[in-house]
Amino acid sequence: MAEAALDAVRRALREFPAAARELSVPLAVPYLDKPPTPLHFYRDWVCPSRPCIIRNALQHWPALQKWSLPYLRATVGSTEVSVAVTPDGYADAVRGDRFVMPAERRVPLSFVLDVLEGRAQHPGVLYVQKQCSNLPTELPQLLPDLESHVPWASEALGKVPDAVNFWLGEAAAVTSSRLGVQGSQHDGLPPPVPLPSIPCPRAFFMLAVHKDPYENLYCVVSGEKHFLLHPPSDRPFIPYELYTPATYQLTEEGNFKVVDEEAMEKVPWIPLDPLAPDLARYPSYSQAQALRCTVRAGEMLYLPALWFHHVQQSQGCIAVNFWYDMEYDLKYSYFQLLDSLTKASGLD
Repeated sequence: MAEAALDAVRRALREFPAAARELSVPLAVPYLDKPPTPLHFYRDWVCPSRPCIIRNALQHWPALQKWSLPYLRATVGSTEVSVAVTPDGYADAVRGDRFVMPAERRVPLSFVLDVLEGRAQHPGVLYVQKQCSNLPTELPQLLPDLESHVPWASEALGKVPDAVNFWLGEAAAVTSSRLGVQGSQHDGLPPPVPLPSIPCPRAFFMLAVHKDPYENLYCVVSGEKHFLLHPPSDRPFIPYELYTPATYQLTEEGNFKVVDEEAMEKVPWIPLDPLAPDLARYPSYSQAQALRCTVRAGEMLYLPALWFHHVQQSQGCIAVNFWYDMEYDLKYSYFQLLDSLTKASGLD
Protein backbone atom coordinates (compact mmCIF):
# COMPACT_ATOMS: atom_id res chain seq x y z
CA MET A 1 0.00 0.00 0.00
CA ALA A 2 2.74 2.47 0.99
CA GLU A 3 4.80 1.68 -2.13
CA ALA A 4 1.75 2.14 -4.35
CA ALA A 5 1.08 5.53 -2.76
CA LEU A 6 4.71 6.57 -3.27
CA ASP A 7 4.56 5.51 -6.92
CA ALA A 8 1.42 7.63 -7.34
CA VAL A 9 3.21 10.66 -5.87
CA ARG A 10 6.18 10.13 -8.19
CA ARG A 11 3.88 9.81 -11.19
CA ALA A 12 2.08 13.02 -10.27
CA LEU A 13 5.38 14.85 -9.87
CA ARG A 14 6.59 13.68 -13.28
CA GLU A 15 3.36 14.80 -14.92
CA PHE A 16 3.20 18.15 -13.14
CA PRO A 17 5.82 20.07 -15.20
CA ALA A 18 4.06 19.31 -18.49
CA ALA A 19 0.68 20.33 -17.08
CA ALA A 20 2.12 23.57 -15.72
CA ARG A 21 3.89 24.27 -19.00
CA GLU A 22 0.68 23.81 -20.99
CA LEU A 23 -1.21 26.19 -18.72
CA SER A 24 1.23 29.02 -18.08
CA VAL A 25 4.76 28.64 -19.50
CA PRO A 26 5.36 30.31 -22.88
CA LEU A 27 7.08 28.44 -25.71
CA ALA A 28 9.50 31.37 -26.05
CA VAL A 29 10.23 34.45 -23.96
CA PRO A 30 7.84 37.18 -25.21
CA TYR A 31 8.95 40.70 -26.16
CA LEU A 32 7.26 43.93 -25.13
CA ASP A 33 7.91 47.01 -27.28
CA LYS A 34 7.65 49.39 -24.33
CA PRO A 35 7.53 49.17 -20.53
CA PRO A 36 4.19 47.96 -19.18
CA THR A 37 2.06 49.97 -16.81
CA PRO A 38 2.38 48.94 -13.15
CA LEU A 39 -1.04 47.25 -13.35
CA HIS A 40 -0.21 45.31 -16.52
CA PHE A 41 3.22 44.30 -15.21
CA TYR A 42 1.76 42.89 -12.01
CA ARG A 43 -1.30 41.29 -13.62
CA ASP A 44 0.24 39.87 -16.81
CA TRP A 45 3.78 38.97 -15.71
CA VAL A 46 4.39 38.93 -11.95
CA CYS A 47 1.22 37.12 -10.84
CA PRO A 48 1.48 34.32 -13.46
CA SER A 49 5.30 34.21 -13.03
CA ARG A 50 6.04 34.72 -16.73
CA PRO A 51 9.34 36.15 -18.03
CA CYS A 52 9.49 38.78 -20.74
CA ILE A 53 12.03 40.98 -22.52
CA ILE A 54 11.17 44.69 -22.48
CA ARG A 55 12.48 46.96 -25.21
CA ASN A 56 12.78 50.76 -24.97
CA ALA A 57 12.89 50.63 -21.17
CA LEU A 58 16.37 52.14 -20.83
CA GLN A 59 16.33 54.79 -23.55
CA HIS A 60 16.32 57.63 -21.01
CA TRP A 61 19.39 56.29 -19.17
CA PRO A 62 22.56 58.27 -19.99
CA ALA A 63 24.42 54.99 -19.36
CA LEU A 64 23.06 53.54 -22.59
CA GLN A 65 25.03 56.10 -24.62
CA LYS A 66 27.94 56.68 -22.24
CA TRP A 67 28.96 53.32 -20.76
CA SER A 68 31.83 51.75 -22.65
CA LEU A 69 35.15 50.35 -21.50
CA PRO A 70 36.97 53.67 -22.18
CA TYR A 71 34.26 55.58 -20.27
CA LEU A 72 34.53 53.23 -17.29
CA ARG A 73 38.32 53.62 -17.34
CA ALA A 74 38.06 57.42 -17.30
CA THR A 75 35.27 57.60 -14.72
CA VAL A 76 35.95 54.77 -12.24
CA GLY A 77 39.20 53.17 -13.42
CA SER A 78 41.01 53.89 -10.16
CA THR A 79 38.15 52.60 -8.00
CA GLU A 80 38.70 49.26 -6.31
CA VAL A 81 36.01 46.64 -6.87
CA SER A 82 35.39 43.08 -5.71
CA VAL A 83 36.28 40.55 -8.41
CA ALA A 84 35.60 36.82 -8.53
CA VAL A 85 38.61 34.85 -9.82
CA THR A 86 38.22 31.25 -11.04
CA PRO A 87 40.18 28.90 -13.28
CA ASP A 88 37.32 28.38 -15.76
CA GLY A 89 34.76 31.15 -15.35
CA TYR A 90 32.37 29.27 -13.06
CA ALA A 91 32.11 31.38 -9.93
CA ASP A 92 30.36 28.51 -8.13
CA ALA A 93 30.88 24.99 -9.38
CA VAL A 94 30.91 21.33 -8.44
CA ARG A 95 34.39 19.89 -8.69
CA GLY A 96 34.47 16.25 -7.66
CA ASP A 97 32.80 16.07 -4.25
CA ARG A 98 33.29 19.78 -3.55
CA PHE A 99 31.21 22.87 -4.19
CA VAL A 100 33.90 25.44 -4.99
CA MET A 101 33.47 29.20 -4.60
CA PRO A 102 35.76 31.72 -6.32
CA ALA A 103 38.74 33.48 -4.91
CA GLU A 104 37.57 37.03 -4.34
CA ARG A 105 39.91 40.00 -4.74
CA ARG A 106 39.85 43.74 -4.49
CA VAL A 107 41.47 45.28 -7.58
CA PRO A 108 41.23 48.60 -9.43
CA LEU A 109 38.58 48.42 -12.13
CA SER A 110 41.27 49.53 -14.61
CA PHE A 111 42.99 46.17 -14.09
CA VAL A 112 39.81 44.34 -15.11
CA LEU A 113 39.52 46.62 -18.14
CA ASP A 114 43.15 45.90 -19.09
CA VAL A 115 42.38 42.18 -19.08
CA LEU A 116 39.20 42.63 -21.13
CA GLU A 117 41.09 44.70 -23.71
CA GLY A 118 44.04 42.31 -23.88
CA ARG A 119 46.50 44.74 -22.28
CA ALA A 120 47.19 42.47 -19.30
CA GLN A 121 47.19 38.78 -18.55
CA HIS A 122 46.15 36.98 -15.40
CA PRO A 123 45.59 33.46 -14.11
CA GLY A 124 42.02 32.30 -14.59
CA VAL A 125 38.92 34.35 -15.39
CA LEU A 126 37.83 37.64 -13.78
CA TYR A 127 34.22 38.64 -13.18
CA VAL A 128 32.80 41.71 -11.42
CA GLN A 129 29.69 40.09 -9.93
CA LYS A 130 29.56 40.90 -6.22
CA GLN A 131 25.72 40.83 -6.04
CA CYS A 132 25.53 42.76 -2.75
CA SER A 133 24.29 46.03 -4.27
CA ASN A 134 27.82 46.60 -5.53
CA LEU A 135 26.79 49.45 -7.84
CA PRO A 136 25.93 51.99 -5.08
CA THR A 137 28.47 50.61 -2.59
CA GLU A 138 31.51 50.23 -4.88
CA LEU A 139 30.81 52.39 -7.94
CA PRO A 140 28.62 55.30 -6.74
CA GLN A 141 30.20 57.60 -9.38
CA LEU A 142 28.09 55.76 -11.99
CA LEU A 143 24.75 56.31 -10.26
CA PRO A 144 23.89 59.58 -12.11
CA ASP A 145 23.92 57.60 -15.36
CA LEU A 146 20.82 55.53 -14.52
CA GLU A 147 17.78 55.35 -12.28
CA SER A 148 18.11 54.01 -8.75
CA HIS A 149 15.09 51.74 -9.32
CA VAL A 150 12.56 50.88 -12.02
CA PRO A 151 9.62 53.19 -11.23
CA TRP A 152 6.81 51.15 -12.83
CA ALA A 153 8.13 47.95 -11.23
CA SER A 154 8.52 49.61 -7.82
CA GLU A 155 4.93 50.83 -8.00
CA ALA A 156 3.65 47.43 -9.10
CA LEU A 157 5.56 45.54 -6.41
CA GLY A 158 5.02 48.11 -3.68
CA LYS A 159 8.71 48.34 -2.77
CA VAL A 160 12.13 49.51 -3.91
CA PRO A 161 14.91 47.08 -4.85
CA ASP A 162 16.82 45.18 -2.19
CA ALA A 163 19.95 45.36 -4.35
CA VAL A 164 21.26 47.05 -7.49
CA ASN A 165 24.14 45.05 -8.98
CA PHE A 166 26.82 45.88 -11.58
CA TRP A 167 28.16 43.11 -13.85
CA LEU A 168 31.29 43.17 -16.02
CA GLY A 169 33.46 40.31 -17.16
CA GLU A 170 34.99 38.05 -19.72
CA ALA A 171 33.00 35.88 -22.11
CA ALA A 172 34.16 32.79 -20.20
CA ALA A 173 32.46 33.98 -17.00
CA VAL A 174 29.21 32.24 -16.01
CA THR A 175 26.77 33.85 -13.59
CA SER A 176 26.03 32.22 -10.26
CA SER A 177 24.26 33.34 -7.12
CA ARG A 178 26.56 33.28 -4.14
CA LEU A 179 27.84 34.95 -0.99
CA GLY A 180 31.23 36.66 -0.96
CA VAL A 181 34.41 34.92 0.25
CA GLN A 182 37.85 36.52 0.58
CA GLY A 183 40.49 35.19 -1.82
CA SER A 184 44.24 34.71 -1.35
CA GLN A 185 47.21 36.74 -2.57
CA HIS A 186 48.96 36.21 -5.88
CA ASP A 187 51.72 38.22 -7.55
CA GLY A 188 49.85 38.25 -10.89
CA LEU A 189 47.13 40.49 -9.41
CA PRO A 190 47.36 43.67 -7.36
CA PRO A 191 47.73 42.89 -3.64
CA PRO A 192 44.41 42.18 -1.92
CA VAL A 193 42.67 44.67 0.32
CA PRO A 194 40.47 43.33 3.15
CA LEU A 195 36.86 43.21 2.02
CA PRO A 196 34.46 45.51 3.84
CA SER A 197 31.64 43.90 5.75
CA ILE A 198 28.67 44.40 3.42
CA PRO A 199 25.41 42.68 4.39
CA CYS A 200 24.39 40.57 1.39
CA PRO A 201 20.74 40.05 0.47
CA ARG A 202 19.46 36.51 0.98
CA ALA A 203 20.75 34.20 -1.74
CA PHE A 204 20.32 30.56 -2.62
CA PHE A 205 23.50 28.59 -3.24
CA MET A 206 23.16 27.15 -6.74
CA LEU A 207 25.45 26.17 -9.61
CA ALA A 208 25.46 28.08 -12.88
CA VAL A 209 21.90 26.83 -13.01
CA HIS A 210 20.43 28.52 -9.97
CA LYS A 211 17.39 30.38 -8.69
CA ASP A 212 16.98 33.55 -6.63
CA PRO A 213 14.23 34.67 -4.22
CA TYR A 214 13.93 37.96 -6.11
CA GLU A 215 11.89 39.50 -8.88
CA ASN A 216 14.80 40.29 -11.18
CA LEU A 217 14.93 43.11 -13.73
CA TYR A 218 18.14 42.52 -15.69
CA CYS A 219 19.28 45.42 -17.89
CA VAL A 220 21.99 45.05 -20.53
CA VAL A 221 23.78 48.33 -21.20
CA SER A 222 26.48 47.10 -23.60
CA GLY A 223 27.01 43.73 -25.29
CA GLU A 224 24.59 40.86 -24.74
CA LYS A 225 23.61 38.17 -22.23
CA HIS A 226 22.46 34.65 -23.08
CA PHE A 227 19.93 33.11 -20.69
CA LEU A 228 18.79 29.52 -20.35
CA LEU A 229 15.65 29.37 -18.20
CA HIS A 230 13.57 26.71 -16.45
CA PRO A 231 10.28 27.49 -14.69
CA PRO A 232 9.99 26.46 -11.04
CA SER A 233 7.58 23.74 -12.15
CA ASP A 234 10.55 21.87 -13.70
CA ARG A 235 11.91 21.17 -10.20
CA PRO A 236 11.11 17.39 -10.36
CA PHE A 237 13.55 17.10 -13.28
CA ILE A 238 16.37 19.23 -11.82
CA PRO A 239 18.78 17.29 -9.57
CA TYR A 240 20.28 18.47 -6.30
CA GLU A 241 23.09 16.91 -4.30
CA LEU A 242 24.94 17.90 -1.11
CA TYR A 243 28.56 19.03 -1.38
CA THR A 244 31.32 20.07 0.98
CA PRO A 245 31.95 23.81 0.46
CA ALA A 246 35.41 24.98 -0.56
CA THR A 247 37.10 28.06 -2.03
CA TYR A 248 39.64 28.56 -4.80
CA GLN A 249 42.95 30.06 -3.77
CA LEU A 250 45.73 31.26 -6.06
CA THR A 251 49.26 30.02 -5.39
CA GLU A 252 52.33 32.15 -5.98
CA GLU A 253 52.95 30.14 -9.16
CA GLY A 254 49.58 31.21 -10.56
CA ASN A 255 47.85 27.88 -10.01
CA PHE A 256 44.49 27.34 -8.35
CA LYS A 257 44.09 25.12 -5.32
CA VAL A 258 40.89 24.13 -3.54
CA VAL A 259 40.68 24.80 0.20
CA ASP A 260 37.80 23.40 2.27
CA GLU A 261 35.57 25.77 4.23
CA GLU A 262 35.48 23.63 7.37
CA ALA A 263 33.16 25.93 9.34
CA MET A 264 30.39 25.71 6.74
CA GLU A 265 27.72 23.03 6.44
CA LYS A 266 27.23 21.01 3.27
CA VAL A 267 25.60 22.92 0.43
CA PRO A 268 22.68 21.75 -1.74
CA TRP A 269 23.74 22.32 -5.33
CA ILE A 270 22.66 21.55 -8.88
CA PRO A 271 25.46 19.37 -10.31
CA LEU A 272 24.20 19.43 -13.88
CA ASP A 273 25.61 21.50 -16.74
CA PRO A 274 22.58 22.43 -18.87
CA LEU A 275 24.75 23.05 -21.93
CA ALA A 276 26.14 19.49 -21.83
CA PRO A 277 23.93 17.51 -19.43
CA ASP A 278 25.02 14.05 -18.34
CA LEU A 279 21.74 12.33 -19.19
CA ALA A 280 23.13 8.91 -18.29
CA ARG A 281 23.49 10.13 -14.72
CA TYR A 282 20.49 12.49 -14.69
CA PRO A 283 17.99 11.00 -17.19
CA SER A 284 15.02 12.94 -15.81
CA TYR A 285 16.54 16.22 -17.02
CA SER A 286 15.78 15.17 -20.59
CA GLN A 287 12.10 15.84 -19.80
CA ALA A 288 12.75 19.44 -18.76
CA GLN A 289 12.24 22.03 -21.50
CA ALA A 290 14.46 25.07 -21.27
CA LEU A 291 13.64 28.49 -22.68
CA ARG A 292 16.57 30.30 -24.30
CA CYS A 293 16.81 34.00 -24.99
CA THR A 294 19.38 36.70 -25.69
CA VAL A 295 19.10 40.11 -24.02
CA ARG A 296 20.83 42.81 -26.04
CA ALA A 297 21.98 46.34 -25.26
CA GLY A 298 19.04 48.54 -24.32
CA GLU A 299 16.80 45.60 -23.38
CA MET A 300 15.54 44.49 -19.97
CA LEU A 301 14.67 40.94 -18.97
CA TYR A 302 12.03 40.38 -16.33
CA LEU A 303 13.09 37.12 -14.67
CA PRO A 304 10.47 36.00 -12.14
CA ALA A 305 11.51 34.84 -8.69
CA LEU A 306 12.46 31.15 -8.34
CA TRP A 307 13.01 30.58 -12.06
CA PHE A 308 16.17 28.52 -12.61
CA HIS A 309 18.65 30.27 -14.88
CA HIS A 310 22.09 29.87 -16.45
CA VAL A 311 23.75 32.99 -17.88
CA GLN A 312 26.56 33.58 -20.37
CA GLN A 313 27.74 36.85 -21.88
CA SER A 314 29.70 38.50 -24.65
CA GLN A 315 33.23 39.75 -23.92
CA GLY A 316 33.13 42.95 -21.89
CA CYS A 317 29.35 42.94 -21.50
CA ILE A 318 28.14 45.64 -19.08
CA ALA A 319 24.89 45.08 -17.22
CA VAL A 320 22.91 46.20 -14.18
CA ASN A 321 20.16 44.31 -12.42
CA PHE A 322 17.56 45.21 -9.82
CA TRP A 323 16.57 42.62 -7.22
CA TYR A 324 13.13 43.12 -5.67
CA ASP A 325 12.43 40.81 -2.74
CA MET A 326 9.74 38.30 -3.68
CA GLU A 327 6.47 37.94 -1.79
CA TYR A 328 6.57 34.91 0.49
CA ASP A 329 2.97 34.06 -0.26
CA LEU A 330 0.98 30.98 -1.25
CA LYS A 331 2.90 30.73 -4.56
CA TYR A 332 6.15 30.44 -2.63
CA SER A 333 4.60 27.85 -0.32
CA TYR A 334 3.48 25.78 -3.30
CA PHE A 335 7.03 25.74 -4.64
CA GLN A 336 8.36 24.67 -1.24
CA LEU A 337 5.85 21.81 -1.25
CA LEU A 338 6.94 20.79 -4.76
CA ASP A 339 10.58 20.89 -3.66
CA SER A 340 9.88 18.85 -0.51
CA LEU A 341 7.85 16.22 -2.37
CA THR A 342 10.57 15.88 -5.02
CA LYS A 343 13.17 15.22 -2.32
CA ALA A 344 10.97 12.91 -0.23
CA SER A 345 9.91 10.81 -3.22
CA GLY A 346 13.50 10.13 -4.28
CA LEU A 347 13.19 11.88 -7.65
CA ASP A 348 16.18 14.11 -6.76
